[in-house]
Amino acid sequence: MNVFLLALLNMAIMTSLRNLPLVAEYGLSALILFGLVAIFFLFPSALVSAELATGWNRTGGVYIWVREAFSPRLGFFAIWMQWVHNVTWYPAIMAFVATTLAFIFDPQLAHNKIYVFTVVLVGFWGMTVINLMGLKISSWFSAFCVILGTLIPGILILYLGANWLMKGNPSQIAFNWSSLVPRFHGINDVVFLAGLFLAFCGLEVNAAHAREVKDPQRNYPRAILIAAITSFVLLTLGSLSISIVIPKSEISLVSGLMDAFTYLVQPYGIPYIIGILAFLIVLGAVGEINAWIIGPVKGLYATSKHGDLPPLFQKVNKKGIPYNLLLFQGLIVTVASFVILLMPSTGGAFWILSAISVQIYLIMYALMFLSGIRLRYTHPHVDRPYRIPHKHHGMWFVASLGLIATLFGFFLAFVPPSQIQVGNIYFYEGFLIIGLLINIAIPLIIFHFRKDKWKQGDLKA
Repeated sequence: MNVFLLALLNMAIMTSLRNLPLVAEYGLSALILFGLVAIFFLFPSALVSAELATGWNRTGGVYIWVREAFSPRLGFFAIWMQWVHNVTWYPAIMAFVATTLAFIFDPQLAHNKIYVFTVVLVGFWGMTVINLMGLKISSWFSAFCVILGTLIPGILILYLGANWLMKGNPSQIAFNWSSLVPRFHGINDVVFLAGLFLAFCGLEVNAAHAREVKDPQRNYPRAILIAAITSFVLLTLGSLSISIVIPKSEISLVSGLMDAFTYLVQPYGIPYIIGILAFLIVLGAVGEINAWIIGPVKGLYATSKHGDLPPLFQKVNKKGIPYNLLLFQGLIVTVASFVILLMPSTGGAFWILSAISVQIYLIMYALMFLSGIRLRYTHPHVDRPYRIPHKHHGMWFVASLGLIATLFGFFLAFVPPSQIQVGNIYFYEGFLIIGLLINIAIPLIIFHFRKDKWKQGDLKA
């Protein structure tokens, strides 16, 4: 595998246009904030996962790494966290799909919670059916959607934003040195930083390809750098395009991207293009969701080889898809989606689902960083084609940066943002705390009651 291909795979994980309104809240200072998250979280997670993936490249990823470093119990717990974070994230990104789709028919539907809830359920279960048809069909569908629905609209919004300024149109943000420095009046103003962690999560999924790269010690970091810079440019400049046309107080987390496109194409007198762009962006988001629906499920299914999953979840269909596990995932997503109806706004629902998704995923990352350190001592002789430089100091430094960022992001998500309505503070905190406790308890309970007879391999449908 060459550097360019690996860079593209990493971009597919990181580059999502749904994050643009989130970052647009910070205006020009988003450049600094993105840089900080990249330095303290993106690069540490990429480098640590690369070393672990090249040393332990068996199917299972983080499950194998944490299992080898600590125990089978924590290994199962880590892969469960990686999987279940998606379950709470799916309703959030499907809400983005619903509000974007509304611009094709009636933009006012973007604020209708019944409409959003319906699209979330119908869309997710539709993609679940696609994944039941097998990996080949699912993979081609995702590749087509992401290329067409992310790169084209992403490049276009950069062009339209730059052209808007060059033609002398008014800007909602000031372009000066003082605007570049983030200014916060309280902890509530910095909460959206937690969402940036979610934008940079997932590189450990592609780290499994590190062993397939020629000269990984040199080329893997180059691929990460290319992907990070490209994503940084697209996400930061794309968010600025939203910032210059929409006042900060009016940016919607779920419809902000299409609101910006509506403003930016007005001078050209081609309103019909909004529907086309909405369709393309929906394709991009659907491709991203579809790619994630089966991936973590297959990772969790890998634990069945050690008897960590009940026989009910070990059953696969003729295409090799663990269908009961996939259907179980759909049921949890359905239950989580009801928060859309309970929150005072679709923006509030989008944020609270994103917040709990971040927290769950960061628990897994904390275990991954700790595993990177521990395996340097317990398994020093395991061949690692890519190794973070220096015997121990390099790993300690890189993993510690990641741990600091992980803890910061985890606790930050408990603070409700001042920019959007999240409703009753007790409901907000209760939803996060109870949701975390349930998702932490389930894998520990399953592992505690596992039985030797569960080690029985694939159970065909």
